[in-house]
Amino acid sequence: MHLPRRLTEAGVNPLDQVQFETRSSVITNPDGSVVFEMNDVEVPKDWSQLATDIVVSKYFRKAGVPGTDRETSVRQVVTRVARTIREGGESLGGYFDSLEDADTFEAELSALLIHQHGAFNSPVWFNCGLYHRYGIEGSPGNYFWDPETDSIQPTTNAYEHPQCSACFIQGIQDDLMSIFDLVRSEARVFKYGSGTGTNFSCLRGVNEILSGGGTSSGLMSFLEVFDRAAGATKSGGTTRRAAKMVVLDMDHPEIIDFIEWKSKEEKKARALIAAGYPADFNGEAYHTVSGQNSNNSVRVTDEFMRAVLSDGTWETRNRTDGAVTKTYKAKDLMRRIAKAAWACADPGLQYDTTINDWHTCRDVDRIYASNPCSEFVFLDDTACNLASINLMKYLGEDGVFDVDGFRHACSIFLLAQEILVDFSSYPTEKIARNSHDYRPLGLGYANLGALLMVRGVPYDSEEARSTAAAITAIMHGRAYWTSAQVARKKGPFAGFEASHDSMMRVMGKHRDAAYAISPGSCPADLLAAAHEEWDECLRAGERHGYRNAQTTVLAPTGTIGLLMDCDTTGVEPDFALVKFKKLAGGGYFKIVNESVPRALRGLGYSQEQIQAIVIHTRGTQSLAGVPHINRDALSDRGLARDEIDRIEAALPAALDLAGAFNAKNLEETTVRRLGFGPEAMPSGDHILAALGFTSTQVEEANEIACGTMTLEGAPHLTEEHLPVFDTANRCGRKGRRFIAPMGHVRMMAAVQPFLSGAISKTVNLPHEATVEEVENIYIEGWKMGLKAIALYRDGCKQSQPLNSVADKNHVTEKGEKDQVGKTEEVPLAASAREVVPVPPTAAPERPVLPGTSPEAVEDTARRYRLATKRRGFTQEARVGGQKIYLRTGEYDDQKLGEIFVDMAKEGAAYRSLMNCFAIAVSLGLQYGVPLDEYVDVFTFTRFEPHGAVTGHPNIKFSTSVMDYLFRVLGYEYLGRTDFLQVKPEEIQPGSDAIADTLLVPGDPAGTARPGGTGQDIPASAHVTEGSPGATAGVAGQAAVPQTPVIEVAASAAPPAGEKSGNGTSRGGMSTSRAGELEAIAGTVLAIEDRPPVSRIMASLGLGSMAVTPARASVASTGNAMSDQMTQLMGDAPFCDVCGHITVRNGTCYRCLNCGNSIGCS
Repeated sequence: MHLPRRLTEAGVNPLDQVQFETRSSVITNPDGSVVFEMNDVEVPKDWSQLATDIVVSKYFRKAGVPGTDRETSVRQVVTRVARTIREGGESLGGYFDSLEDADTFEAELSALLIHQHGAFNSPVWFNCGLYHRYGIEGSPGNYFWDPETDSIQPTTNAYEHPQCSACFIQGIQDDLMSIFDLVRSEARVFKYGSGTGTNFSCLRGVNEILSGGGTSSGLMSFLEVFDRAAGATKSGGTTRRAAKMVVLDMDHPEIIDFIEWKSKEEKKARALIAAGYPADFNGEAYHTVSGQNSNNSVRVTDEFMRAVLSDGTWETRNRTDGAVTKTYKAKDLMRRIAKAAWACADPGLQYDTTINDWHTCRDVDRIYASNPCSEFVFLDDTACNLASINLMKYLGEDGVFDVDGFRHACSIFLLAQEILVDFSSYPTEKIARNSHDYRPLGLGYANLGALLMVRGVPYDSEEARSTAAAITAIMHGRAYWTSAQVARKKGPFAGFEASHDSMMRVMGKHRDAAYAISPGSCPADLLAAAHEEWDECLRAGERHGYRNAQTTVLAPTGTIGLLMDCDTTGVEPDFALVKFKKLAGGGYFKIVNESVPRALRGLGYSQEQIQAIVIHTRGTQSLAGVPHINRDALSDRGLARDEIDRIEAALPAALDLAGAFNAKNLEETTVRRLGFGPEAMPSGDHILAALGFTSTQVEEANEIACGTMTLEGAPHLTEEHLPVFDTANRCGRKGRRFIAPMGHVRMMAAVQPFLSGAISKTVNLPHEATVEEVENIYIEGWKMGLKAIALYRDGCKQSQPLNSVADKNHVTEKGEKDQVGKTEEVPLAASAREVVPVPPTAAPERPVLPGTSPEAVEDTARRYRLATKRRGFTQEARVGGQKIYLRTGEYDDQKLGEIFVDMAKEGAAYRSLMNCFAIAVSLGLQYGVPLDEYVDVFTFTRFEPHGAVTGHPNIKFSTSVMDYLFRVLGYEYLGRTDFLQVKPEEIQPGSDAIADTLLVPGDPAGTARPGGTGQDIPASAHVTEGSPGATAGVAGQAAVPQTPVIEVAASAAPPAGEKSGNGTSRGGMSTSRAGELEAIAGTVLAIEDRPPVSRIMASLGLGSMAVTPARASVASTGNAMSDQMTQLMGDAPFCDVCGHITVRNGTCYRCLNCGNSIGCS
């Protein structure tokens, strides 16, 4: 091919024209601990820090590079990829008319990559060029096409023919060996981080006759095998789950079981979670049930959909003889699908008739399945390499789309992908053969949502859909036109002649669709370009044929979208108007999307009006002019100037005022004066309350200083322009607008006619959506001509993390109650250092098994006392910023017998509850409850405080205090390492070596710790036996049952008359509550040992003035960006690389801190 230059000049390396700078790349956990760090890396000056972190952490080669042992510059990475593909094209022959054309190709591709105009899928960045540039060799095992013999050969070096595809479809036969061959080949795909999909409909149903005379165990029994295999591959490799798609035709005999498979398993998981098993997706509840390692889709035909609408019937049939097995009402089957999807997001639908109507090789075989994200739909045993173009790079400041530049980028990327087909290797021989014969490609784009917003076009509008359709038609037509130009030199794909009629029929359908775009709502220049493109494309194909059976899809673009600094991914709208920009020196800076000011300028707003709208959305990021909470008000409340300066400096990076009023920004003396203990890490909400600000005052100040996070209610902005700024989620505390679910469906329908494949996009529904709405979306998707659709109702998964919102309910000193959400009462418990016998009635009633008398059960409930002098260890750590001391007491055989938990020196409700919890656990241990039962029940429980853990060498993140405590105990006493983030090299359960601090004999309080500071460790509740003068028991010997007593240590009371900063006493308890305590204490204290209630009151520091109870709310994660993500969606999990909250991206999730994709995107 002859290639014109557009971005480069002959004889000039485009990389030499780029201004580079040296940076550091640091990726941290929410607590600031470093996950990845690499210094002195060279990147283009105009790349963001996030794009820098992604390319450095994910795509830089870290070993084997001659000289430096690692790549240190983006220049090296781009050269490695572009030059290797160019050399691949030269060695395969026929791609370039001359050496000058080869030079042009390399230069233009390099320019597109370095300027973020486009990007390949991750396997290209990972693998391409490692052998050809650096001589790095990989393990054998894949297969490639050998042009000299025209045959498929096994590789001897994986990087000589690198694996460059991310998407795979594999077939299966109704044969036992074929079934287990697929298990093996799936594992090979998973091993390299790719995803695969298969249609299992050919497998015979349960009780169908086998050739040996027996009956089949059925499809579902084998699906469980595949599910377990995928889960094991995930567990053996990384914490990222295997990406897998399971498809089943609607007429399979086991279709009901398949439809309800996940929803039934979800019910089992819920029951296990209710029984106390961990709710985490990787926890035991979800590990126990099946069907959790794949996306499931039902394949439906037009015949079935028409039966649904006409209230007809539907038959399922045997796979062996075609006999009817059962007859159903089609509507009932559709309702079952909708109910299951409503409950657990699966199954999705794939519209079989539509898919095969647009199938370019229908004369060869039907399309049966898709890849896990459903954008690649083609023949079985094929692969697809993806590339995406950044649409915003082609939008001028005047709002005009650069059609010619976009066409040029499509041609260069399509040619590069075509070269990669035969240059690459594949996991199986079949996939290698079919990929060579049919050569499917996946060119797509990203940043459509941002482009529409900047042009001032609402995402859910006819103009948006027409614009998107025209751009997609141009891309699709140019891709096939380029394919025809390659075919002119190298010939069409091997299966073209057999598929000529179906191929040209589908090409005609694409052209007809281009001419069907509405001229009334589509920009004239884009419409004319789409028509021209398809006229040329069809003529070129009629003359030369096409080199590729497929050319385009719309992929999720999760990681590569961030690499290109895209605001939006794939065909998605934006998810928020305010985001946090990563800074080179670490941290984040809150900004309004760049799309917003550009859109406002295009809509005719003045610079002053735009500034006012931006401030309304983002806030002033200053204390100046803020009502109630300003510099004067804070100074009047005793804050020093440097403290106020630090708070104000923190505002640009804070989601709200609570994020700036961090204890770290205050002096320790100020925190103490406000009534918080020296070990406490109070949240910003608590500090604001302690300063005397009401919820109304905080909210009003928030709107000025930190903004509303939404354009709703902004000054100057007219009502008619609000839809331009609608996003996928409600934005901010007061935001009410978001794109309706059908708006997403209509956008998918607009672009679907201009894609060889389908669209990876999930239709997100609010939690309150109904089964009927789900069913309607599935029906409308079919009517609108989609090939596949999946949806997700927020909150339908039990495994989602606890949602954290900015509008927290609390009671102020004036008794105000914020009614935005539910108010939960947190009971305030007491602590005392006196001996408090537990009434016998406090023991839980034991269940009586059939055939067992209650007396027999009671007789077995004997307590095993600890020696009065015993050993244990002390572990100090912080969970989500909250300091915790865990102390243990051991039997003589080093088995755990009691625990002590303290969270602060000065009493608080939470601390007291933890004391009581420690007592309950200690009693259970001494009555014989196995420690592993506690560990299994309480690990992965999720509530605040949670987040980063500091102070423990192996545990770096926990989902709650309970989770942290039992991770420690499970590790120290059971030797369990499955829930440790940092695995120890050698485990010695129970040994002194692994205890951070030991209680020294003769010093049970731990005040003289070996190697320690000698400071007094705060004590907490622990269980003893009998009175203080009781005789020591023998470890392991049954003791005479007697009334246990609880010894509770409390902090000393504050000096008489000392008040907290808000005019209240430090105890944190009202006078009325103190009276309740006196009444309760009088009923539980043993008569002979009962101290005066006044002593209990004094030990708690109780005063006579009413105070502000701690808020019953979910606290901040400590990271503004993560807090924002939890506001926007309730289902986003933590990133398994850096611990930040992720954002939904198609059927997967992506992390905006490190760029990691969770799933298959």
